[in-house]
Amino acid sequence: HGMILGEGGEKMSKSKGNVVNPDDIVKTYGADTLRLYEMFMGPFDQAIPWSAESMIGLRRFLEKIWKLQYRLTHLETKSPSGFGDLVSKLEAEVHRTIKKVTEDIEEMKFNTAISQMMILVNEMEKQKEISAVDYSLIITLLAPFAPHIAEELWSLLGNKNSVFGESWPEYNPKKIKENFFKLIIQINGKTRDILEVSDGISEEDVRALTLERENVKKWIKDKPIKRVIFVSNKLINIVINN
Repeated sequence: HGMILGEGGEKMSKSKGNVVNPDDIVKTYGADTLRLYEMFMGPFDQAIPWSAESMIGLRRFLEKIWKLQYRLTHLETKSPSGFGDLVSKLEAEVHRTIKKVTEDIEEMKFNTAISQMMILVNEMEKQKEISAVDYSLIITLLAPFAPHIAEELWSLLGNKNSVFGESWPEYNPKKIKENFFKLIIQINGKTRDILEVSDGISEEDVRALTLERENVKKWIKDKPIKRVIFVSNKLINIVINN
């Protein structure tokens, strides 16, 4: 990993008083949250400033996954999220996520893999019920990133074996309706970041993912957001007070 800097973008040192003690983070947020955050911070080879706010966001993400277990239906299906040739939006998102997480792990693009899992979890939250098959899939994909909560949820589903003994899921190309594109993130009309997302992603999901980006937080800081301009499949422009 590139160097993790202090919150102000400076190198951590005792003299500056900006050292983050990982033991304190684990005690407050849990080991899985810390592990997940370190992979979500940004490209693995770049120096990134520490952000306590992002840590809270990752904790909430894990809490969302935990709460999804209460929406489970144990209807058995051979294929995730659907029947026959009918492909639901959720089913397409499931297969997109399997594809992207698999490819991103191989390329060590852990931050974008986690971003895609967030999109899938947001889509699952919109459902009144989700299948145990789909829930098992998100747990399997989450396991390399947050092993403790994944193992616990896997056990709560009634599995006797470890989630790490499970075969890695495979996606069906025919069920991936949309492609990915590079969404431009602007602050006051100037490009500050680029986020790879799937076609047709909602403004709500784009906004949530954008506000978690380190580059975006660096430019916004504590300034109030006046308005957000969203152009589907193209860009999001966050207008703030200078």
